[in-house]
This record gives sequence, structure tokens and C-alpha cells, in this order.
Amino acid sequence: MTQPQPSPALVSAFAPSGTLRASINLGNPILANKDAASGEPVGVSIDLAREFARRLGVSVELVVFEKAAASVDAVKNEKADIGFFAVDPARSEGLRFTAPYVLIEGSYLVPEFSALTDNAQVDAPGHRISVGSGSAYDLFLTREIKQAEIVRLQGAGPALAALRAGEVEVAAGIRQLLEGEAARAPGVRVLPGRFMVIQQAMGTPASRGAEAQALLAAFVEEMKASGFVADALKRHRIEGAIVAP
Repeated sequence: MTQPQPSPALVSAFAPSGTLRASINLGNPILANKDAASGEPVGVSIDLAREFARRLGVSVELVVFEKAAASVDAVKNEKADIGFFAVDPARSEGLRFTAPYVLIEGSYLVPEFSALTDNAQVDAPGHRISVGSGSAYDLFLTREIKQAEIVRLQGAGPALAALRAGEVEVAAGIRQLLEGEAARAPGVRVLPGRFMVIQQAMGTPASRGAEAQALLAAFVEEMKASGFVADALKRHRIEGAIVAP
């Protein structure tokens, strides 16, 4: 059911400047990409940001970042009003998350002739795992990996390049991105299955208050139930992600 028009006070809580600033992370291609023709950001997160701004009756400004950590910090530091993040306890300070709207698999990429055949074999002495610093899978693996070494690099691109260069034994990342890398050029393969499920949610600064958090949470539930999220995934030809229950 469509939510009623928010009160002026609630609109002001989300967009105190009169414009809704949406933090967009181009480091996650399932949620956002640059349009090949125009160079403008496009994707599921952009569609959700525009629709939420429309509901508030304000314009939207896309504040674009190349990696997750910077996108999160923008909302935490109130340089943006909403954002699109993987839910993680390490990010909870200063942020309030909705329920997830999309689920994404985190997987491993290895050299084609690596002896590794299973995710469980990755956490072993002598193994180096490259990750995009501050990404959801970095935060998860930081807690879970006990024996392998995590090599933190500035985004997914450098993490994949490190594997190609033989600087690490494994690269961790979003499954769709890794499958794209394996298809792009020979020499690497994705291990079967996943090591985590990444829960993608919307978030807003904690300072905006409980009523604002409730409105954003209700918006996400409506976008899932109405088919908006599913339609956006299909429209942007996104594979490897499902609408969260």
C-alpha cells in the first residue's frame, strides 16, 4: 500500500537543504554503474533514490563514490542523507539501516590452475586474500578469517589486479563481478558456492530520528512488495542478486 505524503517536518528531516542527497557506490555493479553513453550513474540504487525523493516531493542529488567505505562515511558524516549499503555490525555506529532489499553472494576468485577447489580451503596459512578495503566482504572476512592474510586494496579493481599479478592467492568479491572478470580474460576461475550472503539495505544518519527511520523502512518494504526492486533488477539486466524476503 502506498504510504501517505510525509509531513513537512519529516521531509525536512530527510532533506534539510530541500534536496535529497543520495550516496551512490559505483564499486558495487549490482547496485550502480555508469551509463556507457552518458556517463551518468544508473542502477537499482539510483532508481530507489529517485523514487524516494519523488515521494518526499524534493529533488535528488546523487553523491557518487567509487568504493563502499567512502559512500558509508558520507552518510555517517551527514554529507549525504541516504545511502545504499551492505548491512554489517561494523557500520552500525551513526547509521540506521532498513531491512535488506537485495541479497548478493560473496565469492572467491582464484588462478585457473590453483589447487583450491572449495571455499573452506581458503583460510589456511600462506594464503593471501585481496579485498576492496572497507567493503562488506572485507568486514566479514576480518571477523571470520583466522589463518590466511587479508590484503586490503583501494577497491575491487585493484583487488582483482593483484590476483592477476600473482600478488595474492585469492580475490574476494561480489560473485557477479568475479564471474565477469573470469569471462573477460582467461587465467582465473570462481570457486563454487559462496562464503557469505551480502544483505543490501538503505541507511540514513541516526540523528535523523526514529520517525524518519520508520518511513525509510516502510518505503523499502513497499518497494519489495510492489515489484519495484524486481523490475529494476530486470531492467538493468542484473544477475546474481535476488529480492530479499
